Amino acid sequence: MTTAGFMAVLDLESGEHVTEHYHPYTDEHVYIAAGEIVARVDGGEVVLSTRESLLVRRGARHRYENRGDRPATAVLFLGPLAPRPELGHVETEEPPGSELTPPSVGDAP
Repeated sequence: MTTAGFMAVLDLESGEHVTEHYHPYTDEHVYIAAGEIVARVDGGEVVLSTRESLLVRRGARHRYENRGDRPATAVLFLGPLAPRPELGHVETEEPPGSELTPPSVGDAP
């Protein structure tokens, strides 16, 4: 097991997005392998096209969106890793489909 970092591939179909979040201990390098992705970082926007990259510094709130009409693929490298996995990723908005629903009558609090 390494603590140096890890790589991942992010595929986003047209209209898909990654919810806003931040990494308290980790920098995130993003390289666009295909298509175009809009990166929202700390309130600003950067449009990234194929063969372009961006460094998102630790602590910066960020979100990725595919506003185009074709799929997009990004390669991510995150490092160094947090001391424990549960400390590595902090959501700042609700992920799609996770909206809280009010309890039904008779449900325990």
